[in-house]
Amino acid sequence: MRKYAKAFLATAALLAVLLTGCMSKIKYPSYYTLHLAPVPDPPAKGDGLPSIAVRELRAPTYLREGPIVYLTSPEQIGFYEYHRWAVDPRRVVTNAVVERLRASGEFAQVKIYDGRTDVDYILSGNLDKLEEIDYEGGVQVEVALSAQVVDLHSGKTVWSNSVSDAAKVDRRNVPAVVAQMSSVTDRAIEKLLQPLALPTTAAAR
Repeated sequence: MRKYAKAFLATAALLAVLLTGCMSKIKYPSYYTLHLAPVPDPPAKGDGLPSIAVRELRAPTYLREGPIVYLTSPEQIGFYEYHRWAVDPRRVVTNAVVERLRASGEFAQVKIYDGRTDVDYILSGNLDKLEEIDYEGGVQVEVALSAQVVDLHSGKTVWSNSVSDAAKVDRRNVPAVVAQMSSVTDRAIEKLLQPLALPTTAAAR
């Protein structure tokens, strides 16, 4: 019996070592989100200001699948297997657009589009690029946004704009890439919305 007990204990110890080795090799993904700068409180609202709803931004499928994207050439897209978005970047950018429009003080109401037509304008847009670029000497990130505003009363597009911005990344690691993406996204949103000016009489129609 002692012989069998010793054999059993040796086998159990070997299995424990093997399992410990396997567990130590398991790699878990890291999750990230864009961290955008907070906006100031909106000023007091004036009379006759229009209202606007913002649709969730669209994006290419490869930007919506979770993994952070990098480009090794203009034609080749790669995905970080263990570095993923915790929150869909489209949602983060859409919320940031809403907050910036509120902070502008140029609208009586700003909200996420819910299918209702109780507003004067609807803003629709695209997150066209949110990428790490590895083929132009060093590492950089690029963000591209586009948007247009439709007047619900006339059905006409009354404003449109598209912008892109890029910046180099000093450190070659994913946290540094995401931090730079956040900074560049902030700038791109500001550039996108800066020329937005709509008639202040729309709400009175």
